Amino acid sequence: MSSYLFVIGLCVVVIISFLFNVVARKTNIPSVLMLILLGMGMRQMFNYFGIEPEYFNTLEVLGIVGLIMIVLEAALDLELTKEKKPIILKSLLISLISLVASSLLIAWSIQFFVQNIGFLPALIYAIPFSIMSSAIIIPSVGNLSKNKREFMIYESTFSDIFGIMFFYFLIENFNLSDAETVALVLSGNIILTLSLSVVLSYILLLIIQNIKSQARFFLFLSVLVLMYAVAKLFHLSSLLIILIFGLLLGNYKVLLWGKLKNWLKADAIDSLLGNFKMITIETSFVVRTFFFVVFGISISLESLTHPNIWFLSGVLIVILYLVRLFSFVVVDRKDYFPQVFLAPRGLISILLFYAIPSEFLVDEFEGGTLLLVIMASSIIMAGALIADRKSARRAVSTLASKRTVES
Repeated sequence: MSSYLFVIGLCVVVIISFLFNVVARKTNIPSVLMLILLGMGMRQMFNYFGIEPEYFNTLEVLGIVGLIMIVLEAALDLELTKEKKPIILKSLLISLISLVASSLLIAWSIQFFVQNIGFLPALIYAIPFSIMSSAIIIPSVGNLSKNKREFMIYESTFSDIFGIMFFYFLIENFNLSDAETVALVLSGNIILTLSLSVVLSYILLLIIQNIKSQARFFLFLSVLVLMYAVAKLFHLSSLLIILIFGLLLGNYKVLLWGKLKNWLKADAIDSLLGNFKMITIETSFVVRTFFFVVFGISISLESLTHPNIWFLSGVLIVILYLVRLFSFVVVDRKDYFPQVFLAPRGLISILLFYAIPSEFLVDEFEGGTLLLVIMASSIIMAGALIADRKSARRAVSTLASKRTVES
């Protein structure tokens, strides 16, 4: 494939992705689902013309950058005020309960369906299935009410962070058998990462507010990615660095006090926040586009021909939504429709699934199961959003009719 054809292909994919976003806003069908199907169609086209793409190894790099941008985008949109405390606590509890309960139940299910797999490898396989996708949720919940929209942003962000921490903690500490040692390592990791995150984030804000160059966003993004990668090499919860920076940038008036707040220039930070939000959204869109298209290209349709994959995927979907319903009933007995059905799997699930170390890999576990769960959960979310939109329209129509009769 010539360089010009490759560039044309990239541009066409971006344009198609933009059109998918337009369709998604009008139909509530997740654009991510359409991007994966586009990638699968491109795979069949490549096979027909005998083209063998050589850039599948970019999937992990795209996933890492996409993860950073998505968490940063979500953190910039979160408002930390006393009024938000109930939503934050509720979303945190539900995300934790759903993650832990789903992981355990899915691990036991995998042990039942997949022969010769221990509980720890099964649990490591289960975690990617148990994490909600903020990459899909955040762009999809724009039509919900403000409280529901904010709840879903908080919950999906917490799910991403807790899930990633849980996954890498298991992998990096699987030899620890003493519960006290495990708790000490985990708490030490979190405290150290939080401390470093707060200090580094504040220093970065002090530096960037005095930079006048127009290219400062990508300079700063490079610094963030560098810190993320270095922290990951030292086995720290590096995603917390991105989250803390985003929260500090968007809520510096709340999170800082005294001289710390006085050292920051409000006008410069507010201007920086506006530019960051715009460029973060644009960058997330491009990275997310190519990540899911490349993932679709990498999928072999032959992996979907085994009946066991479909049955296991169905069992996992049932577990995920039963656990989610239980979590809402226990934590929040109020109106939880359509939130209970908004639990798609996506970028994080894919990234962690392909990051499972070789010593935990099980040949009998087919990757097609992940694809089916991603597609099924996206379709369920689309149906719930469509039903919620119709319900809102009926409510508005009924209210208008009552006012007409009264007048």
